[in-house]
Amino acid sequence: MATERTDSLSGLTENEAKEFHGIFVTSFILFTIIAIVAHVLVWMWRPWIPGPEGYASLEGFMNTAIQFIPLVA
Repeated sequence: MATERTDSLSGLTENEAKEFHGIFVTSFILFTIIAIVAHVLVWMWRPWIPGPEGYASLEGFMNTAIQFIPLVA
């Protein structure tokens, strides 16, 4: 029969809690790094705060997209 643990509110032992905490912290740091890289890439593509000439145009992107359409189709 399984014994009931009353070590903590979560029901985890100290070693299990430390292991969970390590996995959680590692996952959070990885997620944060991915989010920062994604935000930097989006900022480089189209800045959120426009410059004196307004927002960047998509003219250069459209020319590039038109060149790659025959490769996809």
